[in-house]
Amino acid sequence: MLRLPHLTLRRTTAAIAMTGAAVLIPAIALASPGRPAAADGRAAAAHGRVAAARCHTGAVTDWIGLPGDRTAGSTYYMLEISNTSRTTCSLFGFPGVSAVSAGGHQVGSTAGRASYLTERPLTLPPEATVHAVLQITDVSNFTAAACHPVNADGLRVFAPGAFSSRVIPFSFRGCAKRGPVYLHITTTVAGTGIPGQGN
Repeated sequence: MLRLPHLTLRRTTAAIAMTGAAVLIPAIALASPGRPAAADGRAAAAHGRVAAARCHTGAVTDWIGLPGDRTAGSTYYMLEISNTSRTTCSLFGFPGVSAVSAGGHQVGSTAGRASYLTERPLTLPPEATVHAVLQITDVSNFTAAACHPVNADGLRVFAPGAFSSRVIPFSFRGCAKRGPVYLHITTTVAGTGIPGQGN
């Protein structure tokens, strides 16, 4: 199994900046009514216990910062989670991520967890954004027999602690066969991770 390199967020975001990172691909069925999410990076790590209630799926919108940062064998993207409700809420830990087909069926294995960032509770006031780093491995790293390469049409995202998901339309090559882990995700951290977007 390929392992996510120990990149720092600064290195990752700097590489994205050089490619001219403009945004965004939002999730299908956007979150509850409220002001549009501003990618202003105002979410902060809480000190000690998080007082705000957990962010439910209807309170947040997931989106991808584009373009990605391509390296040998993988491309890295900023997976953003914005509070589009009018109420402060909190998140902690890893998003759940998997690839899906046009019909919404899962394509291959769910994303593995890359543990080089520390998990911290995050408080999101309205319009604040946090992010995680998503690695999509080039499926040519796997044998055709092990992978069964296919086109994926979206990313299904569960916000940390959520029991329902949203789908971000996003086309890329994935492995239809369960086994090869071609997606990896970090824990959520404060800010957008995109230069010039309030970080």
